[in-house]
Amino acid sequence: MYLEKVNNLIRKFGNHLIVDEGFGHQTAKSYERCMSIAIRRMKKLKPQYKEIQVYMLWLRKKNYSYNHIINTSLAIERFTEWQGYPIKLGRPQKPKTIIKNTLTEAEVSRIIQACKTIRQQAVICVLAFSGIRNQELCNLKLENIDLGSNEIRVIKGKNSKDRIVNVSGDCIKVLIDYLKEYPREEDDYLFMNLYTGKKINPGIVRKIIKTVAKKAGINKRVFPHLFRHSLAIVYSHQSVPVILTKVYHPS
Repeated sequence: MYLEKVNNLIRKFGNHLIVDEGFGHQTAKSYERCMSIAIRRMKKLKPQYKEIQVYMLWLRKKNYSYNHIINTSLAIERFTEWQGYPIKLGRPQKPKTIIKNTLTEAEVSRIIQACKTIRQQAVICVLAFSGIRNQELCNLKLENIDLGSNEIRVIKGKNSKDRIVNVSGDCIKVLIDYLKEYPREEDDYLFMNLYTGKKINPGIVRKIIKTVAKKAGINKRVFPHLFRHSLAIVYSHQSVPVILTKVYHPS
């Protein structure tokens, strides 16, 4: 009974964020998850400052990540504001970012060469050349790709912001080959589930990356966001973007 009340409350909170505050679905879902965990741990449907303070101290003592603490703080602030008793929380100092286990150009090239299909290569090339996020890739439609200008338009990315990302000609060539094999209408999603016909989901993208990286003999954990980190490292050390040679050969 209590869990049902929690779920109903969190659902109403998420609807408020989307409808009344204009949040994107992904951001709202993130806040819902943080608030759901917090309410279950505090065992209060309407936690007051004292319970919230104890919970936030507990998160810090347990060494939860900076991002989790920040997201939880933001979720609690939005939740208490929605409930009619706004509470403002402090922010921990942001730790210095240390990016570990990024991919080298050679490793990215090996992963691309290990692709068995043009679909696998297209997914990986878009991630590697553009640095877009996993969910952003899943949301791409054909109309978001400008093959002539070598641009990808990300619509409602993180924080519901739109942006344009430039990619190399090699990436565009791979996409052209991909679209020859998998034709799309303008309003179709660029990558779709081969079984359901619906847009691809982040779990499938992670599986593709893991499978191809293993085949390429990469002895580190490879996941979609690692390509974004790796591209950032390349740009920080070069005055021009990294260019990888197209290596896909249809079997």
